[in-house]
Amino acid sequence: MAEGFGSVAQGRKALSNASGWPLVAVLLSVTLAALAAVATLLNLAVQLPSPLWFDAAFTPDIDDMRQVLVHYAFLPRLAVSLLCGAALGLAGTVLQQVLRNPLASPETVGVSAGAYLALILATLFAPALLALGREWVALAGAFAAMAAVLALSWHKGLSPLSVVLAGLVVSLYAGAIGAALVVLNREWLAGLFIWGAGSLGQQDWVTTLWLLPRLGAAALAIGLMTRPLTLLGLDDEGARNLGVPLGIYRFAGLAAAVMLIAFVVAAVGVIGFVGLAAAALARIGGARRFGQRLVMAPLLGAALLWAADQAVQLATGPQGDLLPTGAVTALLGAPLLLWLLPRLSLGAELPVLAAERLPRIRRPGIVLAVIGLALLVLVGLALFFGPGPDGWSFASGDQLQPLLSWRWPRVLAALSAGAMLALAGLMMQRLTGNPMASPEVLGISAGAALGMMVAMFSVSVPGRPLQTAAAAIGAFATLIAVLAIGRRAAYAPERLLLAGAALTALFDALILVLTATGDPRAMLLINWLTGSTYGVDQGSAVLTASIALCLLLTAPLFARWLDMLPLGAPALRSLGVDVASSRLLVLLMVAVLTAASTLIVGPLTFIGLMAPHLARRLGLVRAVPQAAGAVFAGALIMVSADWIGRTSIFPRQIPAGLVATLIGGPVLMWLLRCR
Repeated sequence: MAEGFGSVAQGRKALSNASGWPLVAVLLSVTLAALAAVATLLNLAVQLPSPLWFDAAFTPDIDDMRQVLVHYAFLPRLAVSLLCGAALGLAGTVLQQVLRNPLASPETVGVSAGAYLALILATLFAPALLALGREWVALAGAFAAMAAVLALSWHKGLSPLSVVLAGLVVSLYAGAIGAALVVLNREWLAGLFIWGAGSLGQQDWVTTLWLLPRLGAAALAIGLMTRPLTLLGLDDEGARNLGVPLGIYRFAGLAAAVMLIAFVVAAVGVIGFVGLAAAALARIGGARRFGQRLVMAPLLGAALLWAADQAVQLATGPQGDLLPTGAVTALLGAPLLLWLLPRLSLGAELPVLAAERLPRIRRPGIVLAVIGLALLVLVGLALFFGPGPDGWSFASGDQLQPLLSWRWPRVLAALSAGAMLALAGLMMQRLTGNPMASPEVLGISAGAALGMMVAMFSVSVPGRPLQTAAAAIGAFATLIAVLAIGRRAAYAPERLLLAGAALTALFDALILVLTATGDPRAMLLINWLTGSTYGVDQGSAVLTASIALCLLLTAPLFARWLDMLPLGAPALRSLGVDVASSRLLVLLMVAVLTAASTLIVGPLTFIGLMAPHLARRLGLVRAVPQAAGAVFAGALIMVSADWIGRTSIFPRQIPAGLVATLIGGPVLMWLLRCR
């Protein structure tokens, strides 16, 4: 099996005693449980004097509200945290075994996101399905997500990297659709948004009793398949020689794991990264055999979620649920993924620069003129053509002036943001020699979003210059972190993508924590995160366009470096180029471009990924023509997204960033499928 923990794997024998039990994993679980128990006692002491604990647990006095709260709120929440943590730890272990993938988990294979999206869709469009049982809806979404992941990675033989990349893309796309629905239906789904972040608050024992038989049945099925699932850790040929029907047991193991995940999501929402953390800690703690991991991972998962939830209650109060526990666990799990990533050996990776045999035109000016003309036509349509009380029409006369004052700032802002993101994506791809690089995919846009949010929550009225500066600092710090992680693997595309996805998950968790605080800026923050141009005024549009124009006019100064950077550091040095300085200046340019554009269209649009590829496929190869083509294409896509968002469900609107994401997600999936 692809254990893949580098130097950690070499010391496994030292982590177990003579009988083979993983002592480190046992000690770790005991330590976590002890810390959780101490926190539990502290939380109990706040609510009720210790002499009444036994009575509150078994025979509560209904006239004593303190005992009632402990019996019907605190203790059920404790039980749910133990059950869900154990279930996720078990599911993560089974996924890693069946897929032979040390990074597989409910989040990294997209199952949690699929289950949650299905619940959102059912809540909005088919509430009658929920009456049949939330678990069936969650199961349908979870299995659909798993099927999409398998379809995207099957051509790669379900290799570890391909499965995780496909899962993370499915998670991002499902999350974007869910965010679009929340924004469009906030009056019904605002509470669901917070609950979906993993809220363990309980009011009775119903959820506990609902979970017990379902999780127990799935766990029993896994226990009965222990031996064949153990053999799945071998290579396919070895398993077949032992008479194991691979397809049947692989499907059965996946089905059982998906059921565990779907039941947890249906009960309490998405609990971030507990499955990955528990399974990884069991391995690192010396659980060499699959049977040992089946025991240790659920214990570690239960202890992790128990400790995290009690810590949340210590911070917010035993009866408070201001911080969703699932978001807090993601804050811990995403750094774990980042720590594991450089230490994992995930099999063969693609070369840094995969040259494609695409057409190369001799007169790029003609192609650029055509794209530019298409952009002008689209801008004209976005300004003058749209729906109204009498249907679709061209605005003219007295009707034109009020419409233009509302439309042109949005069109100008969308055009500027699309152009900047496209240029940032092109510079990233040429800097790393990585055709899958972009600010959105590598987490740089999420870093800019985090910087902007810090400014928003730390300063009462942050102005646009302060927001831009904070976003640029966040983008640059994230960019440095991603490249530092990818440097060990020579900036291999898959490693950079995984690092970016982990950082995006970390920032998303921070965003959930901030929005769950009840601050009145929370819904404004959610609107901005989805990339809405609705609030762009004339001053903001002119400022964004001015920044874009200055940066685009500066871009030709980087042309020589962008042509040579894909050649690699040795070739650059031989040509007399200061590699460190050139890379630093390119990185700073990318950070500023990303920050300025993210403030307008949000952190996830995939424009930076799509636009350079479109320019390359049109035959634009050299740095300057490709940059110009990418800028035109990015502006074209973003203006189209804003126009579609404004007009498709008029008088309501879809944020332009979300429309671009819904377009770009399938493009990213197609690129992964092609690779």
